[in-house]
Amino acid sequence: MEDIQKETAETDLYFMRLALQEARKAGELGEVPVGAVIIDETGTVLASAGNRSIVDRDPAGHAEIVALRAAGQKLDNYRLLNTTLYVTIEPCVMCAGAIVHARIGRLVFGALDHKAGAVVSRYRIGRDGKLNHQLEFEGGVLAEECAELLTSFFRKKRG
Repeated sequence: MEDIQKETAETDLYFMRLALQEARKAGELGEVPVGAVIIDETGTVLASAGNRSIVDRDPAGHAEIVALRAAGQKLDNYRLLNTTLYVTIEPCVMCAGAIVHARIGRLVFGALDHKAGAVVSRYRIGRDGKLNHQLEFEGGVLAEECAELLTSFFRKKRG
């Protein structure tokens, strides 16, 4: 059992680092630096994305949504069963709803979002028993690095 937990933790770190790479790319475009990666049960990356709201002039252009759309296209299905979504910050209400609708099997996020987090911080979407799909989740993976990326971005933006 310990070996499985260790393997899961190492896997989570690996894919969260990939999500951080996507977040950095988004930041370079002037987007809020959030990144997401979706893998299947074999560990194959189905999609990776960073925020694109500004670049695409899309209010739904959050990293999670962009990655969900790409994974759906790759699988030719809007149901993303047996997948894991890695994202650098706790999803917002819009993204949490889409994650539940897509039937993501497991969510792994980095930093908490105390203002808008919809899984732990402000709301419990996918965890409160009110919807037909419940999320398995792990929060706090590389949380400090994820939070610092956002903090430094906003610090620079505000001057």
